[in-house]
Amino acid sequence: MIVAFGDSLSAGYGAEPGYSFPDFLQKDLDRAGLAWRVVNEGVSGDTTSDGLNRLSEVLAAKPRIVIVEFGGNDGLRGLPIETTRANLEQIILALQRAQIRPLLAGMTLPPNYGRVYIKSFEQIYVDLAAQYKLARIPFLLQDIVARENFRSLMQRDGIHPTAEGNQIVAATVMRYLRPLLGQ
Repeated sequence: MIVAFGDSLSAGYGAEPGYSFPDFLQKDLDRAGLAWRVVNEGVSGDTTSDGLNRLSEVLAAKPRIVIVEFGGNDGLRGLPIETTRANLEQIILALQRAQIRPLLAGMTLPPNYGRVYIKSFEQIYVDLAAQYKLARIPFLLQDIVARENFRSLMQRDGIHPTAEGNQIVAATVMRYLRPLLGQ
């Protein structure tokens, strides 16, 4: 079992039911003939603190892989970098202690948050992946923002992907997830 554990980006905020990136990831796995079940544990609005509070539910499900997709709401709220890092680190350590492989989904912030804060925020994911030898998606939405038509793949809020955008996110996740599936 693979758990997509995160916030509104995992939950599929604003997309019709069945059109979140975990839904498309399940379809991609099925099409590839890979017998994995994806469980969506995304909750819109969750911060890393909320994730830490919900972690026992994920551990109880005994997944083999967890896509850790938190931090965006911490950053958008301007929470201290140290708090976000400490919460993500606790999530990662708990997963590893339970013999569950984390796939860390990196995040960034809009430019109005300032270069210094954004750089520090992005560095959390780089540092944790290096420290704990994790597979890491550099930026979950990287394959959307790299496209010329990226605005059409995002909802009006500019933060959440459309259904078509979620399909692209699933392909991004699959690229980083695939090497973990055979382990």
